[in-house]
Amino acid sequence: MDFSVGTIDIIVIIGYLVGIILLGLLTVRKKLGKQSSEDYFLASRSLKWPIIGAALFAANISTIHLIGFAESGFKYGLVDGLFEWMAIPFLVFLGFVIAPYFFRNRVSTIPELYERRFNGTSRTYMVIFAILTALLIHIGISLYAGAALCQKFFGLNETYGIIFIAVLTGIYTILGGLKAITTVESVQTALLILGAVILTAFGIFALPSVGIHSFAAFKAHLKPDTLSILRPTNSPANPPEGGISWYAAILGYFVLGAWYWFSDQTIVQRSLASKTEYDAKIGPMFTGLLKLLPVLFFLLPGTLAFVLFGNEITDTKLTLPFMIDRLVPVGIKGLIIAALLAALMSSVGAAINSSSTLFSMDIVKRLRPKTTDKGLVVAGRITGVVVMILAIIWSINANKFGDTIIYTVNSLGAMIAPPIAAVFLFGMFWKRGTAKAANLTFATGLIIGIFFFLLDFPFENLLPGFNFIASVIANSRGYEITGSTKTVTNILGIGFMMQAWWKFVLLSVIFIVASYLTPKPSEEQISNCININEFWPKKWNGLKDYRVIGFGTVLTLVIIWTVLEIIA
Repeated sequence: MDFSVGTIDIIVIIGYLVGIILLGLLTVRKKLGKQSSEDYFLASRSLKWPIIGAALFAANISTIHLIGFAESGFKYGLVDGLFEWMAIPFLVFLGFVIAPYFFRNRVSTIPELYERRFNGTSRTYMVIFAILTALLIHIGISLYAGAALCQKFFGLNETYGIIFIAVLTGIYTILGGLKAITTVESVQTALLILGAVILTAFGIFALPSVGIHSFAAFKAHLKPDTLSILRPTNSPANPPEGGISWYAAILGYFVLGAWYWFSDQTIVQRSLASKTEYDAKIGPMFTGLLKLLPVLFFLLPGTLAFVLFGNEITDTKLTLPFMIDRLVPVGIKGLIIAALLAALMSSVGAAINSSSTLFSMDIVKRLRPKTTDKGLVVAGRITGVVVMILAIIWSINANKFGDTIIYTVNSLGAMIAPPIAAVFLFGMFWKRGTAKAANLTFATGLIIGIFFFLLDFPFENLLPGFNFIASVIANSRGYEITGSTKTVTNILGIGFMMQAWWKFVLLSVIFIVASYLTPKPSEEQISNCININEFWPKKWNGLKDYRVIGFGTVLTLVIIWTVLEIIA
């Protein structure tokens, strides 16, 4: 399947890339080389809510989502919209309670909070989990997806594509810090949404060319339930191994959401840099409103591609590039490809900055308290380079993990989320939780996570030792391991959502039992627990009240979701 990009499109793409790098550097030009640690890592705590909301959306939505959702929409319809829309209540709660709590406590990093609530060992565990998240998911897999895109459109070798994208992103990220990153992310969010809307519109306008002149005719060309998000597990539109049940969706996302939206440094760092408490509250809710869009403009194009090009697309991973190549005219094609690169650079830049922050503030500053601000910034920049190099190495080998990008990301999330969610929820909202319980939960979760991560590679790519364990499980289920691309999860039929839930349950039990078996925490430790009542004022402040905005966001979600299920 050959794709082409014309001279005009290349000019548009190059112009965008040059412009975005210059924008990032010009944003901090007056302080470039003179930044304090707070300037570099937390944008001088100066971010207003529109920047926070847009930057949070850009850090979350990457090329993984755009390419993966187009493929998912082509194969299974809108069902993966579940993950986008279930995020909205978490973002509202982040704005109601979590973000203002961070603001009032002047938190610089999430691990720092764990030291206040528990001890230094808990902080170290959180640094390990956070850097693993940034390295494996936010940077590594994003680079892999972006390199695949560059290969299809520009014929660029995947390895060179990964290095090319990494270097471009690193220029303004490593030099400019969070202020440069969030400024760029705001522009990239606008371009990303514009590109997605344009592509969707071209897809809709192309429907008459294949004899589709009404919504009813469009539905008739799809499997039943394709346009539904809440569907039966045995729906014909589901994957062959079955869909995600409603209870698996609720239980599993409860774990993934609590980790991702409340404790992932790469995501939460934007809220930590809020100028006022009101900005900290409203920023995540603005992201919640933006999260309504992916179902309509990231997943729906895949279903349009199924109707328009169902017989022509043989490799579903190429659904999005195929649509861009076939539907979009010269010039605008370059704009949409630039939007894809924008999504990629946003996620990678956010993760580099969070890794730099974590290493400088949670490791260097702890080990060497007398390190100067300038020394912390230098350490952060060096960390950014090192993390980028490690991510490049990982991303080059990312194709060995699973059949799809989305599968890889979800499997990694199921590995990382349970211990963090258990310690955060029971530690921050339960005064009896102890440091020893937190550390035991973290250690157990890390061991279990790494074990299942290494065991869940496709059989043909398993490491020595793990292939023996996998073969025992496979033989007990009647499967042949030799040359198979299946995984242990595939043959056991335990999806990543339920994996996350049951690991969370186990680790929660460990945390609770260990807390009762160890001495009560000190009053100083307990003082760092979250008291929801403190974040619920008695007086309401009209339409500007953050609760009105939050409830309005959830109500908008309910209305749109209900309408969609009715017409689906």
